[in-house]
Amino acid sequence: MTESKTKTEIALELGRAMTDLKNHLRRNIQLRIREQGIDLTFEMLEILSCLWKKDGVNQQELADLTLRDKSGITYLIDNLVKRQIVTRVEDEKDRRNRLVFLTEKGLVLKEQLKSWGADLYDSAIPDIDIQRLQDSLDLVNKMIANVKATMQP
Repeated sequence: MTESKTKTEIALELGRAMTDLKNHLRRNIQLRIREQGIDLTFEMLEILSCLWKKDGVNQQELADLTLRDKSGITYLIDNLVKRQIVTRVEDEKDRRNRLVFLTEKGLVLKEQLKSWGADLYDSAIPDIDIQRLQDSLDLVNKMIANVKATMQP
């Protein structure tokens, strides 16, 4: 006979499972980066992924999107600049702000990496119905919104 679980226990298991999924995806991505001889860390790839969706954002926006602090983002961007993958440009609207843009090398990396990134995620979902995926995404986003609401003053 199976033990009945509370909503809280199931939510905790879901959180652990999402962390486990992220860790497995991260390890796989790091392995593929190494195999291809690409001089990037997983954290740098997260920054690039944001810029591939929307180029020319400021460091605070990148920090928010990657759930990192601004000093950590500065370090990662410095390393991407050294590798000539991104560049910083002064924001014409606010001189205190610097926008981060992809270089040609950063755009080439996008083409090089996007196919195996998609393949990796495809390998996780071949037997999962698209509606279940959407429902799961909606559920997790609702849980995130609920947690954020408890943090408001």
